[in-house]
Amino acid sequence: MGPVRLFTLLAAGLLSIMTAAPAFAAPKAAAPPAKASADIRRAAQVRLLNDLNFGALTVTTAGTAVMNPSTDVLTTTGGVVSVGGNPYSALFESVSPVKGVVIVRIPNKPITLIRVGGTETMTVSTWTINGSNSRTVNAKEPFTFKVGGTLNVNANQVEGLYVGTFTVDVQYP
Repeated sequence: MGPVRLFTLLAAGLLSIMTAAPAFAAPKAAAPPAKASADIRRAAQVRLLNDLNFGALTVTTAGTAVMNPSTDVLTTTGGVVSVGGNPYSALFESVSPVKGVVIVRIPNKPITLIRVGGTETMTVSTWTINGSNSRTVNAKEPFTFKVGGTLNVNANQVEGLYVGTFTVDVQYP
């Protein structure tokens, strides 16, 4: 192998090593340095004043009982008939520690009611709230809201008291 050919191979080898290795600049800190922060606030208070009550119902075929939280009026469909009791919307009171817009979150999925002393069930779905779920409130001043929903009653629903729970929460700025 001649000196020219050896030089060409060495030059090609060095060129490939030089082009394959990326050039790195020396690390430099951000100016100014980044900061981290957290604003811890007292939680909004939410208090239940009244449970959601669909009253006393009879059933011949499947249907619904709908509680309107804006009017506290119960309407029924299908073979469901209201036969008394005192139906009313759930009533909550809340206090935000700061002035601003709060968001009241109600269930977005059905919940199950189970017959006391049994295993039979019904569901409550299509949750509603009186007014908007977004409300402007003053700091430390109570405000109330009502929650209603649709009770889905099955044909031949077994007689008894049915109970279940649902959650609401209030988020503020």
